[in-house]
Amino acid sequence: MRYTMTLKLWHKVILGLILGIVFGLSAPGYVTYIKPVGDVFLRMIKMVIVPLIFFSLVSGITSMSDPSSLGRVGMKAVVAFWGTTFFAVLFGITVALVIKPGEGVHIDFGAVANNNIEAKSFDIVKMFINMVPDNVMGAFAEGNVLQVVFFAIFTGFTINTIGTGAEKIKDLCHAISKMVLRMISCIMLLSPYGAFALTAWVVGTQGIGVMISLSKLVMAVSMAMVCQYLIFGVLIYVCCRISPMPFYRKSLEYQVVAFSTSSSKATLPTTMQVCRERMGVSESSTSFVLPLGASINMDGFAINLGLCTIFFAQMMGVTLAPHDYVVIVITATLGSIGGAGIPGASLIMLPMVLSSVNLPIEGVAILAGIDRILDMLRTTINITGDATITLIVDHSEGTLDKQKYFS
Repeated sequence: MRYTMTLKLWHKVILGLILGIVFGLSAPGYVTYIKPVGDVFLRMIKMVIVPLIFFSLVSGITSMSDPSSLGRVGMKAVVAFWGTTFFAVLFGITVALVIKPGEGVHIDFGAVANNNIEAKSFDIVKMFINMVPDNVMGAFAEGNVLQVVFFAIFTGFTINTIGTGAEKIKDLCHAISKMVLRMISCIMLLSPYGAFALTAWVVGTQGIGVMISLSKLVMAVSMAMVCQYLIFGVLIYVCCRISPMPFYRKSLEYQVVAFSTSSSKATLPTTMQVCRERMGVSESSTSFVLPLGASINMDGFAINLGLCTIFFAQMMGVTLAPHDYVVIVITATLGSIGGAGIPGASLIMLPMVLSSVNLPIEGVAILAGIDRILDMLRTTINITGDATITLIVDHSEGTLDKQKYFS
């Protein structure tokens, strides 16, 4: 009798990651030739991100039969997202103070003094104003996710106020949402090849030299991310009174995609599919809470901002006052909420946090070499946090299918 073994998609993605590492180390001169494969894969994902977010949110809002449940679910999600982000910053700062990754690290800032990374002032009022698009088509064309989210929520609310005459519009939105999800399923079949190409390029171009000089920072970030990952399980157990082990086991599928693409938005399609089909999260929560979380919930990003700020202070021998830590917590929380959820966002938002406590922003340039590696870690935590809160909110609404969760 002949036995055949069929690999699941996430098994293939992990295999792609491993082969990418091997190829990047053994043939670094050839990684530029295979990188276009990864670029095409990412572009195909980005192609459907905006339609996915818009129609998923509209579909999720219009599928809620009880209008009051929408406000209740939304409030639960926003409070939970912002709460976990706030404490993630505190957690990153705590790990940095305990491990002290900046002590003993000596890097010459003279080599990066002429970098063109500039600090950007952060205006929370302006951020909220900019969430409202003055040109809807421009928001879609530019991929401004927060503006798309606002317009989608506004559209969903408006459709619900129309009454019985809106059934055709609701059915159309639901049909398009299913079509986009089907397109995503087809695109994700290419994920093993994209993971191989992108991982090979990162390993082949970055190497391990810069990792050695900044190994303490990488170790501190890794430890903070692992601890935050375990906290997600504690939240599930405390809030839902169920074992987090099925969640951890089934999350591997979207986590390997997050690790290889370093983009919360690019991982969103897979996460929605896993939550809906394997974890038993309801359609309405999956369509509403997850896209919202991918836009405003960045736990890994928050950890990275807080921890790296303390790292630079330690490296330069700067003693921070108590009020400086308060400023770091506030700016890092707001900065992570305003993060784009795409690769490289940390290099834009970190100067804002550094300048808020009068630390030189030139230090950000030294992270450019390892930022992609750190981005892989924080994106994995970001999307796992989104899935955690979505599951908890769905359980609080009594719509979580526990039989499917434990299957």
